[in-house]
Amino acid sequence: MITDTEIRVKGVQILAQYLGDIEMERFIALIQREPFDYTQWRQAIDGDDSIEEISRKAMALRHNQNKTTD
Repeated sequence: MITDTEIRVKGVQILAQYLGDIEMERFIALIQREPFDYTQWRQAIDGDDSIEEISRKAMALRHNQNKTTD
């Protein structure tokens, strides 16, 4: 099993690789700032989707959650 620090480092590396540095930082800020059910979000993702489609699905899920809490 790897340490929490190793998980963080690998996670940041993967996010930076696929999103770029700026979008990676935005993603991390969004996760920290807003309530987010990763398990529910992940279950809604189709494994064949592009990163852009995954992003669209995540934004739609968040939008729908905001509607129910308003």
